[in-house]
Amino acid sequence: MTDIGACTVTVLDVIEETRDARSLVLEAPEDVRDRFGYRPGQFLTLRIPAAGGSGTARCYSLSSAPGVDPHMKITVKRVSGGTGSNWICDHVRPGDTLQVLPPAGLFTPERLDGRLFLFAGGSGITPVMSIIKAVLARPEGSAVLCYANRDESSVIFAAELRRLVERHPGRLQVVHWLESVQGLPTAAALAALAAPHADRDAALVCGPEPFMDAVADAMRDVGLPRERVIVERFHSLTGDPFAEPEPLPAASGGDAGARVTVTLDGERHSLPWPSGTPLLDVLLANGIRAPFSCREGACSACACQVVSGEVKMLRNDVLEEEDLAEGWVLGCQSLPVTEDVEVTYD
Repeated sequence: MTDIGACTVTVLDVIEETRDARSLVLEAPEDVRDRFGYRPGQFLTLRIPAAGGSGTARCYSLSSAPGVDPHMKITVKRVSGGTGSNWICDHVRPGDTLQVLPPAGLFTPERLDGRLFLFAGGSGITPVMSIIKAVLARPEGSAVLCYANRDESSVIFAAELRRLVERHPGRLQVVHWLESVQGLPTAAALAALAAPHADRDAALVCGPEPFMDAVADAMRDVGLPRERVIVERFHSLTGDPFAEPEPLPAASGGDAGARVTVTLDGERHSLPWPSGTPLLDVLLANGIRAPFSCREGACSACACQVVSGEVKMLRNDVLEEEDLAEGWVLGCQSLPVTEDVEVTYD
C-alpha cells in the first residue's frame, strides 16, 4: 500500500466563534508531530466522510500560529449547502478524530519582520489571523488589516483582534468594512483606503472571489507591484485525495517515458517517469512523501519548480502567469515533455 502521508488527529476543543463559524483545536499523535510543522497562512486538508464509506475532502486554513499557539487550530465557516462546513459545524465534537493531510500551501509571507498589508473577506480572516499572530510574535514587523464582513455579528475573531491591537499599539492596525454600513467594497474605495500604505513590503489577500478581484485592482491602482501581492484561492474538491493512487503503468516498448530528478527535503531522487503519469503519482508510488492536498490542480500544495527540462500541466486553477514564468508547476498535474526533467520542492 502506498503511504500518501495521511494522519489521524484528535479534536481537543470546538470553539464557537460566531453563529456560523467554529474553530477546531487539533492534536497530532506524538509519533507524527514532526510532519505537522507549518508556516503561518498554510492549511490542512480534511477527509469528510460520506455514505457507504466513501469520502471527499476540503481544505481549511490554520488560524493558529506556529510558536504562538500550543496546538493547531482550523476555523470553518458554515456555507449554505456546503458538504464539509455543515458536517463539521453540526457533527464534530471534542474527542472526535479526523483524517488529515499535513499542512501545505504557499499563502505565507516571505518574511515576518516586514510591513504587511492584509486583506480578508469573511472566513478569509482564518489564514490572515495566523499571519498576524506570527508577525506580532517577532520583535519587529507590523500589519495593517482591512477586514470585510456582512455585518458586525459576522466578524470572526472580533475580540481577539481587539486584544491584539491593544497589546501591540503601533504594530497592528485593523480597519473593518461592514457591508451593512458601507456597502460592498469596490476597487476604488479599497484603493483610497490602501493609498497611504502602498509602500508596504507585501499585500496578502484571502476572501470571496469578487472581493479578491477588487483588492487586486486596487493594488494595481495604487502602484503595488504584482509580485508583491499574494492571493489565496480555494476551490471545492470533487474527488478524494485520501484514496490510494493508481499503480504505475508497466513500461511498453513504444513508450520509453522520461526520467525525473527530484530534490525534496534536501534529498535527490532519480526516477523513471511514465509519460502519461502525473509527477505526484510517480513520487508517491516510490515512497517519496511529496506535499499535496487536492490532486486536482485546485490548490498550490504540490507546487514545485522546474530546474531543467519541460513539463506540461493538465489543469491549473491557482498558479498565476508570474509563477509559471518562474518555472512553478503543480506536481499533481504535470506530465513530462522532455526525456530528462529536474524539479525541486526545496
